[in-house]
Amino acid sequence: MSKKRKINPVLEAIMAAAPVEDAARQEYFIDVAHKEVLRLKETLQRDLTCCVNTFGCQMNARDSEKILGVLEKAGYVPSEDEHADFVIYNTCTVRENACNRVYGRLGYLSTLKKKNAAMKIALCGCMMQEEHVREKIHQSYPFVDLVFGTHNIYQFSELLVMALFCDYQVVEVIEGSDKIVEELPIVRKYAYKSGVNITFGCNNFCSYCIVPYVRGREKSREPKDILREIETLAADGVVEVMLLGQNVNSYGKGLKDPITFAQLLQEVEKIDGIERIRFMTSHPKDLSDELIEVMANSKKICRHLHLPVQSGSSRILKIMNRHYDREHYLNLVNKIREKLPDVALTTDIIVGFPGETEEDFLETLSLVKEVEYDSAFTFIYSKRSGTPAATMPDQVPEDVVKDRFDRLLKAVQEISEKKANVLEGQDVTVLVESVNEQDPNLVTGRLSNNSIVHFPGEKTLIGKFVTVHLDTCKGFYYLGTKVN
Repeated sequence: MSKKRKINPVLEAIMAAAPVEDAARQEYFIDVAHKEVLRLKETLQRDLTCCVNTFGCQMNARDSEKILGVLEKAGYVPSEDEHADFVIYNTCTVRENACNRVYGRLGYLSTLKKKNAAMKIALCGCMMQEEHVREKIHQSYPFVDLVFGTHNIYQFSELLVMALFCDYQVVEVIEGSDKIVEELPIVRKYAYKSGVNITFGCNNFCSYCIVPYVRGREKSREPKDILREIETLAADGVVEVMLLGQNVNSYGKGLKDPITFAQLLQEVEKIDGIERIRFMTSHPKDLSDELIEVMANSKKICRHLHLPVQSGSSRILKIMNRHYDREHYLNLVNKIREKLPDVALTTDIIVGFPGETEEDFLETLSLVKEVEYDSAFTFIYSKRSGTPAATMPDQVPEDVVKDRFDRLLKAVQEISEKKANVLEGQDVTVLVESVNEQDPNLVTGRLSNNSIVHFPGEKTLIGKFVTVHLDTCKGFYYLGTKVN
């Protein structure tokens, strides 16, 4: 879907000369954009800067790295300051507050654009897949130069050129696509770790979730492309990869030569240089005994498993269209704990789903206490237009939801603190990730189980594995000392 007016003759000539083949076409547009950025740089007598702000999940973060890769190749200088010449918001629509944050920031960008004639503003990501959002942007925020969707990331260099040469709002949203384009330029946020997409889209259609509608149907990348990407990352100094998908456990089902997620993990483990392998997200209905066995026998797969439960009530799970019940989930947890006694289990829980009774909530609370999660992301149900749950009767009153949320959060925090205390006093392997934000004399690292530790150290340790003694547990993090 595209909203376009008559383009100028220069852009018409540029478009007419573009190659047809995807990779060559995008390289062509990067070159065109680079020449235009150089022209603007000469006119303005300064570098042109870009700022990419990401809302939402790890998949969005990976998409933003691709967007930034194109912008850098086009000649923009990255900046975290929104006083930039090209500002792009990669949006999330899973929860209402993420959408509202985007609208709130657009008003601020409007004032910045009035002071900078060269400024371009772009919006992409899941919000842009919704027609009512695009209409609102068109009507209320006409100063936005470019709008594109989740399936258009591979076209970004072409859309960038259109934004640079057009004096109207360019809107380019594909409603669905089975296309996967490899080898796009990427600027990684971290030198030592990287996300790697293995699937795109989702086939599950949970009744509360907008993702299948905005991300499209599930598509798996070819294993050879995934492994080649990881080999390239390893050669560039990456020691930890995060395999990404809305449901990684269903990886490979649509391929011509099917391969299971567990088999893919075994291949990734063979790659020299990669020391840690993470993945998310796992759907309980597809987590196999084979995967548990592979994790148990692995020396590289991290001892952390994010397994969203969403509710402890089988009745609510059925209405949510989760395709498992309480008993199935608890049996799965028992299998995992039997084979992986040291694994950290984390989860997502929704409070206040339509029709949730006090009894349903108490079942969630009892499941949390039975499983004893290392941590949990707890969410108040957010009505998303276009999902079946949005029109369900018996929406739970706000005050009731707030009370349940507070009770759940208290239980989760108490359990998390108890679980974390078990590691106090142990020596553990830590991948150092950054200088501590509050104290420059400390560095911050992550354990295999995804726990955070702060300890005295130098910036030169970033990206390295070190042994750290966990001196004190602070509930959600540790303070430690490097072991010489």
